[in-house]
Amino acid sequence: MMAATAAAQQFAALADDTRWAILELLGSEPRSASELARELPVSRQAIAKHLAVLEAAGLVDAVRDGRSVRHRAIGASLSALADRLDAIGRSWDARLDRIAALAEAKDAAQQS
Repeated sequence: MMAATAAAQQFAALADDTRWAILELLGSEPRSASELARELPVSRQAIAKHLAVLEAAGLVDAVRDGRSVRHRAIGASLSALADRLDAIGRSWDARLDRIAALAEAKDAAQQS
């Protein structure tokens, strides 16, 4: 299971619209900071800062490609984060199912 602080750092990184957009772009293919800056309405310097946050959160890594550095999304980290959210959702669903069953049992008892 992922540590709570790592998940909190990842969610904080994803809470920014620009970082979310960067991650979506990197999900389709690796890109340099310059390529990202051409696709988004922010400067290359701002992209570099956003990439640093995503890298610190373990969601993106950088790979040297000749003279440039290309950034890519880390699928395993994103999958682990999605799995954690899914587990939380399943837990809530189970709680709601138990509440519904208790309410139905109470209604059935009152009707008899």
